[in-house]
Amino acid sequence: MISSTGWILITGILAASSCALVGTFLVLRKMSLMGDAISHAVLPGIVIAFLLTAGRNTFPMLIGAGIFGLLTVYLTELLSQKGRIFHDASMGIVFTTLFAIGVIIISLFAGNVDVDQECVLYGEIAYVPWDLWIWQGTNMGPRPVWILGFVLLLNITFITLAYKELKTYSFSPQLAATLGMPVGLIHYGLMGSVSLTTIASFESVGAILVVAMLIVPPATAYLLTDRLHRLLLLAVLFGITSAVGGYYLALWINSSIAGAIAVVTGLQFALVFLFAPRYGLLAKRYIINRSKEAPRPVTTG
Repeated sequence: MISSTGWILITGILAASSCALVGTFLVLRKMSLMGDAISHAVLPGIVIAFLLTAGRNTFPMLIGAGIFGLLTVYLTELLSQKGRIFHDASMGIVFTTLFAIGVIIISLFAGNVDVDQECVLYGEIAYVPWDLWIWQGTNMGPRPVWILGFVLLLNITFITLAYKELKTYSFSPQLAATLGMPVGLIHYGLMGSVSLTTIASFESVGAILVVAMLIVPPATAYLLTDRLHRLLLLAVLFGITSAVGGYYLALWINSSIAGAIAVVTGLQFALVFLFAPRYGLLAKRYIINRSKEAPRPVTTG
């Protein structure tokens, strides 16, 4: 039998791994804020799924979140391409509007549907061991573990099958288009994966803190390597260690587990930012100082 602590750690590890995989490509594409936008903009999709099903059914939630995640990307691209609006401004307009619509729907219908606003926004991983999936009278274990495990499998499959395309697209969309790769399909496939990962992680870390899991571990790994396969592995490793370290930090200081996980991701980034052997701040200063101290060549004239 797996203990409550074990289920919580498994949930955190699955959420961190899923977020790190898709978040790596967001960091490479310089679209980190898109993860933030999607994590907020999918709120109407979740609420509408609640309204239509009158229950916390997983599949409708994933569909609703996926639709609004892709809608966020589409509207952002539409505003930035068709109007005189920069991409970041378009993103801000779209996700704040959709998020506000979700909040309004919650305020109007929260009395009729079981919607917990704090759970959606902040999550509570400590309750995972009691959110069980009962199938034909058999206790299958916590429902979030199955959801996150399924989403992680989807992300791994997507990245494995489209690895070459994702690699080319991440570093040069123009080159990918020139080579005849389906750039639009790759882009929306990635954004769809981000949407599914976000909604799957809601109940463990919430809509706000999931951004930390999407961005910080890949950004930390990016300071250590230039190779994509190593970057993916390091991002997952940093995500896993932040999940485990954050859980025990929360126990030590008696605080929110999700918040502690986000703090650990920040601490990891700070350490790597300072001490990374090639791109760390101290390493760069050392190289600059060495170049200043090097003797100037003597010329004769």
